Amino acid sequence: MRSIPLAWLLAACTAAGAAHAETGKLPLTGGVTSIEGAAGGGLTPWAVIGTGATEGEVGVAVTASRAVTRDYALNVTGVMLGWRDRVELSYARQSFDASPAVALNGIAPFGVQPSEQLGLDVVGAKLRVAGEAVLDADTWMPQVAVGVQHKQLSPGSLGSVVDFLGARRSGTDVYVSATKLFLAPGLLANLTVRSTNANQGGLLGFGASGPGRSSRSLQPELSVGWLVRRDLVVGAEVRFKPNNLEALGRAAGLGDALREDRWQDVFVAWSPTRHLTVTAAWVQLGRVVPGITDGRRQSGAYLSLQAAL
Repeated sequence: MRSIPLAWLLAACTAAGAAHAETGKLPLTGGVTSIEGAAGGGLTPWAVIGTGATEGEVGVAVTASRAVTRDYALNVTGVMLGWRDRVELSYARQSFDASPAVALNGIAPFGVQPSEQLGLDVVGAKLRVAGEAVLDADTWMPQVAVGVQHKQLSPGSLGSVVDFLGARRSGTDVYVSATKLFLAPGLLANLTVRSTNANQGGLLGFGASGPGRSSRSLQPELSVGWLVRRDLVVGAEVRFKPNNLEALGRAAGLGDALREDRWQDVFVAWSPTRHLTVTAAWVQLGRVVPGITDGRRQSGAYLSLQAAL
């Protein structure tokens, strides 16, 4: 699949405006757009349904994001549809600058091209099954949602590396999220449990040949946020991930060169208008393929712009 131009996404958002009443949610209670297209934080989905639509409304949101770490860069564009604050459909296109991977040609004749870009298409759906974050804010009942994300990797010249790992080029994550909003103190907490076998979120395929792991595992993802004021929230996230490839790397004599670490961030999201949200974060992705980056931890800046109706 090809990346959707941001101008098309903005046009879709504008066209959907007629379907959205001038009511909408409280600012930031629908979350922002994650790197995989679902509403939540930057790294993980929440149980909230994205866009500004409430009961009886249809909403659309579009997003553009960029993260830059010491050795890598990630660009994301996406579009999201929210229906009656019950169902969410999303699509995101990730483009990952994997230039350091050219060093793999020194290990084997993989044929990796300089400045290679990995593409990952993510099609998602989410259903709210219980609770309502705002209406249940004075109780202990969280909003609960189940979601699915189907991912398709376009590895380019890194296809030979993915094949060497024994990883598949497509996979599907399933998750359950519970989000609890306490309006009085302005606190939000989210727990997501994801069933997945994705390597680096899918950018290195799904599963691995033996002695690597190809089966699914359950991985927790945690988020907390504080509503400093109606239009401003600060928070943090941590996302645990399967370490499918390290055993394969060790068997190949590469030590921990394929080790996968958890992702985490601290973020601030600002909504200057009810239709626009800007999110900035400092991300820590751990050692992403440390064998070709001398074990450097990949930390850096993240910026995202979301327009929603």
